[in-house]
Amino acid sequence: MVKTRLKEILDERGLSIRGFAFGNDLSFETVRRLYNNTAKQYQRETLGNICEALDIKIEDLLYIAEDDSDDS
Repeated sequence: MVKTRLKEILDERGLSIRGFAFGNDLSFETVRRLYNNTAKQYQRETLGNICEALDIKIEDLLYIAEDDSDDS
């Protein structure tokens, strides 16, 4: 299953979901789902916008979890 490291990245940088979303013209609900790894699908444009805003590569944001119980 594909998951994101958005929670880890935002937490490390001291950024809130709401602040990051609104500061980068992203939907709060979309960012919340990515942050909590509850998104069922990922829009390429949104992922690109997040990576650009955080100055990271896509591989820094996404990873493949071995099973559903892996929340890291």
